[in-house]
Amino acid sequence: MAFDPGFCAPGLDRADRLRSDPDGLRAAMMRPSARLLRMNGLDPVIGDHGGLDWGSIAEADPECDLILLGLDGETSCFAAVPQHIGPGQPVRQLWQGLASFPERDAAIYAAARSLVDWHARHRFCARCGGETRAEKGGWARRCTACGAEHFPRTDPVVIMLAEHDGRVLLGRQPQFPARRLSALAGFVEPGETIEGAVARELHEEAGIHVRDIRYVKSQPWPFPSSLMIGCFAVAEDDVLTIDETELEEAVWIDEDRVRAALNEAPDAPFIAPPRLAVAHHLLARWLEERG
Repeated sequence: MAFDPGFCAPGLDRADRLRSDPDGLRAAMMRPSARLLRMNGLDPVIGDHGGLDWGSIAEADPECDLILLGLDGETSCFAAVPQHIGPGQPVRQLWQGLASFPERDAAIYAAARSLVDWHARHRFCARCGGETRAEKGGWARRCTACGAEHFPRTDPVVIMLAEHDGRVLLGRQPQFPARRLSALAGFVEPGETIEGAVARELHEEAGIHVRDIRYVKSQPWPFPSSLMIGCFAVAEDDVLTIDETELEEAVWIDEDRVRAALNEAPDAPFIAPPRLAVAHHLLARWLEERG
C-alpha cells in the first residue's frame, strides 16, 4: 500500500545557481525554448494531456514579475505574477481536481502556486511599508525604501494519528463534507518543536496526553504554503475532551473500520481523506505497520 501523497514527486531542477546570476537569468529568458506556465490567477490551466499547460515566455505581460520555477533539462520554466488575482476555484474543488494530475505536474504546480501567491501578497515591506520588487529569479523581494530582503515562507503544520489500544483518533472539522474524518492537525508555533506541537495540538483539541511521538512523512500543501508534517503518537488514555471550536467530533476508529474507509467499501462508517492528502497516507501506513 506504500505511496506518496500529492505534490511530493520530483519536480523541476530549481536551478539555485541561476537565481543570483542576472546575466544567466536574462539568457535563460531569451532562449527560444523558454516556457511560461499558463495560470488563471492561482488556478492551473489544464492542457490537452490533462496536466499543466505551457506557453512561450513571449506570452508574459511585461508589467508582471517573472518567477524562475526551474529547469527541465535545458529548458527554463517560468511563472508570471499577475497584477490582480481573482478568487479562483474553491480550494476543495481545486485539490480534488489535482488528484488526477500527473504527479510531476502536481509538484511543479504546488511550487508555482505558493510562489505566485506569496509575491501577490508581499508587494509592500513588512518593516517600513515601502514597495518591494522581485529579486533572485522571484525567490526573494527587496524593499525599495529600506533595502530589507524578504523570502518566501512555508508554514509548518503537524498532522498526526494518536493510537490507543488498536484504534486511531480521527476528527471532523465543521467545513468537512458530511461523514469525512481525518487526522488532527495544527500549526507549529514559534519556539516549538514538532514533537511539542503534536502533543499540544492533541491535548488542546481532544484533551489527550501522548508519548512516543515519531515522524512519518511530510507533504507540501500549497493552500497557500504549508509543509504538512505527518506523525504518529501513542495516547496515554482514550478519554476525550473535545474543543468544539475546532472540531465537531473526534472518535476512536479501529483497524477494520479504517480499512473499510480506505477501500471505499459501501458500508464504510466514514469517508477517508482523499489519496492526495498526507492524512490518507498516515492511515494506510498505520494499517501496514499493524500487518
